[in-house]
Amino acid sequence: MANGLLGRLQQIRSDLQARLVNVDSAEAAEAIRVEYLGKKGALQEVLRGMGALSAEERPVVGKEANMVKEWLSESLSRLTFQPQQHRKSDRWIDLTAPGTSVPMGHEHPIRKMMQEINGIFERMGFWAADGPEVETEYYNFEALNIPADHPSRDGFDTFYLSSGQRLLRSHTSSAQIRVMEKHEPPLRVLSPGRVYRPDAVDASHSFSFHQVEGFMVDRQVSFADLKGTLSAFAQELFGPKTRTRFRPHFFPFTEPSVEMDFYWKNGWLEILGAGMIHPNVLRAVQYDTDEWQGFAFGMGVERLAMIKYGIDDIRLFSENDLRFLEQF
Repeated sequence: MANGLLGRLQQIRSDLQARLVNVDSAEAAEAIRVEYLGKKGALQEVLRGMGALSAEERPVVGKEANMVKEWLSESLSRLTFQPQQHRKSDRWIDLTAPGTSVPMGHEHPIRKMMQEINGIFERMGFWAADGPEVETEYYNFEALNIPADHPSRDGFDTFYLSSGQRLLRSHTSSAQIRVMEKHEPPLRVLSPGRVYRPDAVDASHSFSFHQVEGFMVDRQVSFADLKGTLSAFAQELFGPKTRTRFRPHFFPFTEPSVEMDFYWKNGWLEILGAGMIHPNVLRAVQYDTDEWQGFAFGMGVERLAMIKYGIDDIRLFSENDLRFLEQF
């Protein structure tokens, strides 16, 4: 009985040696593995026959069966990788041809607009300063002459954190306070960034958008400096023939305050707010109001981008639709 099983194992090995020479694919190698090593394979038939062997015969047959199994597994393992290197490919590849190019990304239209705004003011001597998006009530309101009981605060109260003392900033003017606390005048500073407002989302409003605010503090700064600076900015952004006008308005952190419009599509359109820095704001940062004066301004980046690029819905900026973004 033992001799018969040993003879069967030798026959299996001999058959496999002949078949493995002609294996030319991973599929063919897998078929051989299942045929000989599977649950119903040839080697399993041999092992099932060992039950009729004596105690002395079983180790001999078992050892030979394991040797055949290990040899076949090792041979199949090599076949899984090696034939692919030697097999003739169905497709000719030119190794000297250049690789497939990866398309390059580009700047978001909001980013492009912010850089254009910053560039115009940098040429006027302004430098950019960043500030945190999570602010305290002091920097977001109180230092900007907006006490807790001020009615204008209703339009700026945004998203408070659980502590109740910190919130997502409603304007980037808070960064201006931080700059003035650390630097002595004269100053010309921009503070671009994301802000948050309690606005319902529609084609022209969003609860989150971007602002560029700026200010100048120096000796003998006048309202004429403000008008000249902002008019020059509008003409640089929209063209030298751009017409602008200034209308009285109210902001708690400037006095007097104005809104600036520019003439667009047969009508006047408001694009930014501005004014002379309120003395209370200068006093909050320990500036001598008898020596130093200044002006401040702020504009929404999305609105300017919509005008510049002819976009009619602010929501397109945040939807990440490549059909829209790839136009810029």
